[in-house]
Amino acid sequence: MISVRSSASRALRFSHLRLGNWRNFVQVDVALQGRVILIGPNASGKSNFLDVFRFLHDLVALGGGFAEAITKRGGVSKIRCLAARRYPDVQLSASVVGGEGDEWTYEISFGQEARGLRRPILKSEVVKKSGQVVLSRPNADDKKDPARLHQTYIEQVNVNRDFRDLANFFRTIRYVHLVPQLVREADRYIGRGDDPYGSDFLEQVARTTDRTRDARLRKIGEALKVAVPQLQELEFFRDKARGTPHLRGKYEHWRSKGAWQTEEQFSDGTLRLLGLLWAVLDASGPLLLEEPELSLHPDVVRYLPQMFAQMQRRTGRQVIVSTHSADLLRDEGIGLDEVLLLRPYPEGTRVEAAADLTQAKALVEAGVPLPDVLLPETRPPQPQQLGFFGD
Repeated sequence: MISVRSSASRALRFSHLRLGNWRNFVQVDVALQGRVILIGPNASGKSNFLDVFRFLHDLVALGGGFAEAITKRGGVSKIRCLAARRYPDVQLSASVVGGEGDEWTYEISFGQEARGLRRPILKSEVVKKSGQVVLSRPNADDKKDPARLHQTYIEQVNVNRDFRDLANFFRTIRYVHLVPQLVREADRYIGRGDDPYGSDFLEQVARTTDRTRDARLRKIGEALKVAVPQLQELEFFRDKARGTPHLRGKYEHWRSKGAWQTEEQFSDGTLRLLGLLWAVLDASGPLLLEEPELSLHPDVVRYLPQMFAQMQRRTGRQVIVSTHSADLLRDEGIGLDEVLLLRPYPEGTRVEAAADLTQAKALVEAGVPLPDVLLPETRPPQPQQLGFFGD
């Protein structure tokens, strides 16, 4: 088991999420645990659910902001749910707990201008701390100058002092979906920092202090032996010709001194797991993972929930994972309250906590394996089963 260094025991995490007209979802209202597992069929909206948190990050990211976050997603019309009929605005409400025991709530709704450039425009922005309203927009200044509604307050350091802790928390959200080929081909790196797809992964490793990097690679090397038993050692180096950063591993071999391979020769599964473990050890804020089981052996996939649970216990860091893997769900430590089921209907995708499904609870209590209980529930409904929010 990979060891994660303990940090603040009261780290902030998302505790509740409400959505209106976001992508696949007409309406969402769900509680979130420290470890969240999203399951559902293809095109049900798992990536779009994760994108809610990426959107909050983009609001406060360097070079980001409200307008840029909307533009990255193709504009308001691309974000708005196609199934929306009566309410054209997009709505998002996220509750955050932890820290000194306070609960923050950030609410935002937006649409686009009716005429002219049809730029995105805020309809409301509300911040609450322990139930008390800290910010409510539009305010008097917004009404005098409507152009102010093209920016959020949370992205502006000159006005977000009273809730900057919340803005800083959003900034720590990290999405990781490493593409092995981008890691292997160093020439693809074009200077983009913290690329979730891994084009700058080796640069991230290189930027870390020597002491921290060496400690992490030792821990990762030990953990990788679960998937790659022949791996004896993992180390960082720079080539002498160009100073390009590399990773290399020493493998057991018929030669007495073993054989070294660089990242260019690592398997896809080894690179993906290496990137995942590096992200886990970078214990800063909520970690978003999309199908981490890709390219991994089933025995390794079964190990992932334990790793996430240990990380969450030691650091308080929240992890939100989407998956299609029955092997990942076989971990007996996964609770029904940690699993969210996404089920598509003609009127949008419904998101339900597995703990709220009476039949699922009964089957699990009777000893039926979790994948056998939940994965059939993610199949698209038959026509006679259709219905949405009581309709």
